[in-house]
Amino acid sequence: MNLGNWIGLFTILASIYILWQIRQLLLLVFTAVVIATTLNKLARWLQRFRIKRPFAVLISVSLFILLIVTFFWVIVPPLAEQFQQLITIVPQGINRLNDWLNILKDQLPNRLREQLPSIDINEIIPQLQPIFNQLINNAGAFVGNTFGIFLSLLLILVFTIMMLADPISYRQGFIKLFPSFYRQRVNLILDSCEIALGGWVISSLFNMSVITLLSFIGLSILKIPLALAQAVLAGLLTLMPHIGPTISVIPPMAIALLDSPLKSALVLLIYILIQQIKSNTLNSYLLQRKVSLLPAITLIAQVFFASFFGFSGLLLALPLTIICQVWIKELLIKDILDNWQVDNFTPQRNNIDTLSKTAQFVEEKIDL
Repeated sequence: MNLGNWIGLFTILASIYILWQIRQLLLLVFTAVVIATTLNKLARWLQRFRIKRPFAVLISVSLFILLIVTFFWVIVPPLAEQFQQLITIVPQGINRLNDWLNILKDQLPNRLREQLPSIDINEIIPQLQPIFNQLINNAGAFVGNTFGIFLSLLLILVFTIMMLADPISYRQGFIKLFPSFYRQRVNLILDSCEIALGGWVISSLFNMSVITLLSFIGLSILKIPLALAQAVLAGLLTLMPHIGPTISVIPPMAIALLDSPLKSALVLLIYILIQQIKSNTLNSYLLQRKVSLLPAITLIAQVFFASFFGFSGLLLALPLTIICQVWIKELLIKDILDNWQVDNFTPQRNNIDTLSKTAQFVEEKIDL
C-alpha cells in the first residue's frame, strides 16, 4: 500500500471512531430528520392550496409545537397522576399473582410439587430491574448529563426547523459525500427513503391512535382502574413491535388480579384481540404505505439498536431499520449483487479493476 492508501484507511478509521463517539448526537439528528420528513409532507400538502412554502412551513411547525404544548399541558398532568397510582397498584397485583401461584402449587400432588421449580415473582422483578435501568441510563447519559432534557428537545426542534427551511441544501450536501458518477442514483435512493419513512410515520400515528382507543374502550368495559393511562401506554409502546405489546399488558393484568384471576384473563384476551386487529387490519394499511419488515428482522434490529443507544435506540429501531433496508436493497442488492456476473469475475483480477468496472457499469446504467 502506498502513502495515499494509508491516509485513506486512516481517514476512514478516524471517521468511524468520531461517529461512534457522537452516536447519541446522531440519534438526535435522526429524530429531527423523522420529524422534518413528517412536517415536510404536511407543508407540501398545504402548498397544494397555493400557500407559499415559507408560510406552509411556518404553519406546519406551529401545529407541531401546539400539539406538544397541548400534550404536556392538558394530557400529561392527569396521566402523570395515574402513572403514580400505577406504580403503587401494580406491585399489589403482582403480589396477588404470587399468592395465586402458591395456592395452585399447594393443590398439586407432593411428587409433582417437588419437581416444579420454585418461582417467586418478587425475586424475578429485582433481577430484571438492572436491565431496565441500564437501558434508561444509556439513553439518558447523553441527554441528561451533557445537554439536559430541555436542551435536547430544543436541539431537535432547531434541527427540524433548519431542515424544513432549506431541505434541498442539506440533501445536496449529503449527496456530495458520494462519488460524482453515483450522485444521481443516491438522489433516487433518498427519494425512496423519504417515501418509506413518511409511510412509517403516518402508519405509526394511525396504529397508535386506534390501539389507544381500543385499549381504552376494552379496559373501560371491564372497569379496570386508570384505563386512560394504560391505554396511552399501550399506544406509545406500539412504536416497539413485539416488545411493546408484551410490556403494555402487564400493568392492566396486575391491577385486574386485585379483583379476580378471571378479570385478569379477560384483560389478556382483550389485548390479544387488539393485537390480532393490528396484525390483520392495521398492518395491511402499513404494507400499503410501502413499509414491509420481517418480524425476525424487526426483533433483531430492536436488540441491536437498544444495545448501542439504549432505550431511545429501542424506540427509533423501526425507522432506523427502514432506512437501512432501503439502502441495502438499492445500493447493495440492486446496484452491486444483482449486477455481479460470474463471467466478469476471476480471483486473480486486481480488486481496483473490479471496482472500476463496477463503477463504470453503474454510471452507464444511470445515463440510460
